[in-house]
Amino acid sequence: MGTEQVVALFRHTLQMALLMGAPLLLIAVFVSLLVNVAQVLTSLQDQTLSHVPRLAVMAGAILVLFPWMLRKLMFFTIGLWSDFHPFVR
Repeated sequence: MGTEQVVALFRHTLQMALLMGAPLLLIAVFVSLLVNVAQVLTSLQDQTLSHVPRLAVMAGAILVLFPWMLRKLMFFTIGLWSDFHPFVR
């Protein structure tokens, strides 16, 4: 396996990892900003009030995004294993 193939495989794998993580990260950042703004406006600094909404929204986002993420990972894995010939040489 040549250097170009290793770099291409690594780049494709990193792109897939970013594609899987980016939606959850963006949702977490947006919800955290909303919770923090609400805490600043209401002067409520209880840690429970900051963690519970974040966990609830992230759990819901994972449930909604899970079929899409699983389908993308399945196609990535099938594509990788179906064209394994260049990596064996």
